[in-house]
Amino acid sequence: MSTAVSRTGFAPPGTGGDPLAVARWYAARRADWPQVRFDRRRRWYQRLAAGSETEVWLLSWLPGQGTDLHDHGGSAGAFLVVAGTLTERTPVLDRDGGAWGLRQGRIGADQGRAFGARHIHQVINTEAQPAVSLHVYRPALREMTRYHLTDNRLVVTALDRAGVDW
Repeated sequence: MSTAVSRTGFAPPGTGGDPLAVARWYAARRADWPQVRFDRRRRWYQRLAAGSETEVWLLSWLPGQGTDLHDHGGSAGAFLVVAGTLTERTPVLDRDGGAWGLRQGRIGADQGRAFGARHIHQVINTEAQPAVSLHVYRPALREMTRYHLTDNRLVVTALDRAGVDW
């Protein structure tokens, strides 16, 4: 990427630092991306830019590949699907507040999803075609908590840290 990254983060021109706008800015510059790869063993990802306040990742997803339920360790952000379709599942409480379930939505090419610092989700390619997406985090990711939905409860299963687990 030819984008300058400062010590304090960056906001590409015209984005105002909005994570979804930043993702769209990078999507419009595909010629500057590294070659997107697809790995049958695991999702492929490459960081495109990083500063203390913002980072941008490019990911590829073969059919069936996805994440566990996870948060972004207090970072807000967005993801933009640039090819294919991804499914996002988010945990929700039932009307009585006693049991967790998953709400599901499909996000197609050129569609995105912004989220706040407390957002928990699972992203998976449930389609027959590969997908590619851009992910922007503010501030830069420092940790991610992983969860499972067990016995109608959201249970923490792992804590991943930047520089250690990715």
